[in-house]
Amino acid sequence: MDNQLKDLLDHMHQNDATDLHLTVGASPAFRIQGEISATTLSKITTDRSREMAMSLLDANQRKRFEREKELDFSFGFYGKFRCRVNLFMQRGSVAAVFRKIPEQIVKLEKLGFPSKVTRMVEKPHGLILVTGSTGSGKSTTVASFIDHLNHNRTAHIITIEDPIEYAHHHQKSLVNQREVGSDCFSFATALRQVLREDPDIIMVGEMRDAETAEAALRAAETGHLVFSTLHTNGAVNSLTRLIQMFPLASHDYVRNMLSFTLEGVISQVLLRKSNGRGLMMVYEYLAMTPAVRNLIRENKLHQIYGNMQMGQDVNGMSTLNQNLFKLATDGTISFNEAWANSPDPEEFAKLVAKTKSSRRSAA
Repeated sequence: MDNQLKDLLDHMHQNDATDLHLTVGASPAFRIQGEISATTLSKITTDRSREMAMSLLDANQRKRFEREKELDFSFGFYGKFRCRVNLFMQRGSVAAVFRKIPEQIVKLEKLGFPSKVTRMVEKPHGLILVTGSTGSGKSTTVASFIDHLNHNRTAHIITIEDPIEYAHHHQKSLVNQREVGSDCFSFATALRQVLREDPDIIMVGEMRDAETAEAALRAAETGHLVFSTLHTNGAVNSLTRLIQMFPLASHDYVRNMLSFTLEGVISQVLLRKSNGRGLMMVYEYLAMTPAVRNLIRENKLHQIYGNMQMGQDVNGMSTLNQNLFKLATDGTISFNEAWANSPDPEEFAKLVAKTKSSRRSAA
């Protein structure tokens, strides 16, 4: 590894940065507390950018990068943390983003989900989706789910990842982790073979296309527990996005499969804590009640959000706005942070107004 890059990754670790950005014409920059923070180091030249990136790659990875002009991979940094790296070309030069992945997997009970989410994770079969934008902590949540099952269930777990991020060690379960590019060609090709590998639990790093989504749905339909992620914001939007991956003529078929196989959707964001001490995950949770399953079958997805709003006490469901409001009210995050990240600021304003009105009435 290049010595300057090693120093930068050490600095990243010591200063609790989540990301390191390297791009030609700018100083190295870190993302700390959700904000990009530039260093006072010299601007990176074209040659130095390439040298630092190439110092991490083996011969096969170099060939892939030269051919495809981008590359995802991961590596361990001297037992301190793992790094997920994306190399890409910009204006003819190599650029890189390093994402820090802690060595220790966060325990499921530390994520703050209601007990019904734990019971969902422990179901014997079905599809569970974790969604959110890039950098929202999806990988951390899915790793916690897999880790929980690894410690509490005797099973064969297969993960298909691009790249492998968290390393799972065999506990009560046997865990095999496959990396796209080195252990298999793609998510879809690996999923076509996975049922021959006698799995009980399958984790698909990302649903990128209809072929991958259909294979995951079929695996869930045939008695396997399947976890996957989508780059979408909001539980209902995630269902819409998944269905729209398929041709229009297949939508009824996909909705029917989803209504039987889906067990729940977690959609999440990472926000700054009001005390300035790091980030926290805020989520919304869609549980698959008989009513929700029926709404999916009947193509009434627009009515699901209302079920989420009303299902907090009975089914543990909650919307992102409800959880943003709760955390802002108790001071965990600021109202400005909550407002800025609300998927529906008008609804959020109504929650604030309703509470103020209730307090005035009580007074």
